[in-house]
Amino acid sequence: MNYQQPTQLQAAILDWAGTVVDFGSFAPTQIFVEAFAEFGVQVSLEEARGPMGMGKWDHIRTLCNVPEIAERYRAAFGHLPSDEDVTAIYERFMPLQIAKIGEHSALIPGALETIGQLREKGLKIGSCSGYPAVVMEKVVQLAATNGYVADHVVATDEVPNGRPHPAQALANVIALGISDVAACVKVDDTTPGILEGRSAGMWTVALLCSGNALGLDYAAYKALPAEKLAAERARIAQQFEASRPHYMIDTIADLPAVVEEINGRLKRGETPQAG
Repeated sequence: MNYQQPTQLQAAILDWAGTVVDFGSFAPTQIFVEAFAEFGVQVSLEEARGPMGMGKWDHIRTLCNVPEIAERYRAAFGHLPSDEDVTAIYERFMPLQIAKIGEHSALIPGALETIGQLREKGLKIGSCSGYPAVVMEKVVQLAATNGYVADHVVATDEVPNGRPHPAQALANVIALGISDVAACVKVDDTTPGILEGRSAGMWTVALLCSGNALGLDYAAYKALPAEKLAAERARIAQQFEASRPHYMIDTIADLPAVVEEINGRLKRGETPQAG
């Protein structure tokens, strides 16, 4: 059988917090602050947002490797945080996360409409997250009550390596029966999530305003003066530059126009690897 390059997208692989639900990505970040606080170690919300997009154990390990946070831990416990200490924090983080996830489960404005438009164009909806399966189960359940059901979900602990590795994105490709990774678009609000899509050979779309990098709820985002919003967009775009997203948009509500453009590029024989 001769290989045929895809001429239109077959799937969108969507992140969860900061992409489809939880405008500003508050559910994951606030809980890191609370979990560290229970060990007597202060971590600011800004610090907690730094490694966002990784699996949660890796996120805590990365935070513990930050010299200032490591020093605070040493001051509290007399030694630098080991992997065992990271696991202890993670085990405290998990029940807090599960308990609090419902407080930040609202769908991002425009998400349902966008996903409906993508389905009308024939796209399947895959999804993945830095959340482990036990948290994803509740996230998925809450999203369903709000009208969103993805065709497939992959949690970070259901693959050998989470983001920025491509495993979660590729698990969606397999489960959804996609013919070519070039027929997929990965949409995410974090650098590890964009790197995941890039390393999987997909088109990638970075979200500038709905997620972790801006870190505002929807009302605060809409209230930003135009000049301030433009400055924030430029700042966040610069953060994404190293991960080389193919497109950068404000929120998932802007995705349909990008999908149209990618379909045009595919018809012209372009590939995500070349972009």
